[in-house]
Amino acid sequence: MSQSSQSRAPGKPSLARITVTDRTSAVAESLAEWIGRSGLQPGDRLPTERELMETLGVGRSTVREVIRQFQARGIVESRQGSGTYLLRAISSETIHVPLTIDPGTAVVRDKLMLTLEVRRGLEGEASAVAAVRATRKDIAKIEQALDIMERRHRAEGGAGDEDRRFHLAIYDATHNPLFRQLLEQMQDAFDSFFKEPFDRPDFAHRSFRFHRELFDAIRDGDAALARQKTLDILAVVEDDIKEMSK
Repeated sequence: MSQSSQSRAPGKPSLARITVTDRTSAVAESLAEWIGRSGLQPGDRLPTERELMETLGVGRSTVREVIRQFQARGIVESRQGSGTYLLRAISSETIHVPLTIDPGTAVVRDKLMLTLEVRRGLEGEASAVAAVRATRKDIAKIEQALDIMERRHRAEGGAGDEDRRFHLAIYDATHNPLFRQLLEQMQDAFDSFFKEPFDRPDFAHRSFRFHRELFDAIRDGDAALARQKTLDILAVVEDDIKEMSK
């Protein structure tokens, strides 16, 4: 790490201690806010896990979950024996969209369906745009994520994190950061919902084959087919939501 990076290292401004109930979300927002205020740049190292635990007043599992989420979003990367490093500049505003779904209400299925309508428009368009704009490097990144997802799916019957990385790679291939910012927030809402009360690791597993077909369409530059394959995936999502909420 460069001397300039060390001069921006943690310490000033200080992180605010977390006192609210939703610790993971609060830690994520506090850490993003601190990154924005501190002037950290891509390539700079974040505070250590222990420093984050002590400063924020939360446990190791909460800190690790936040770092895992940031890794999945392409915000940070962890290097073995070295630490966690920033990949792109962020702030609390760039990672947070005021989208919430309350799984404890009787109308949660209706809320998910409303969100799904928006996802169809955004994700379908993202796939179509990626088919037009994706570079060779983008295609290689999407294919790598797909290969990992397929191996995990065949071995365990589900691949939640790997599936997420595949779709994030597509959003990045649009070269429009708004797709990723908006869609990953919607995906967060869905992820939190399906952990509880459904707890279904096989959710939407019938959409598995469409992911390879979606990649093929993007690789071949077929925007219309890429959009359709995305809609095919989301149709399975809708069917499973209806089935699980009976």
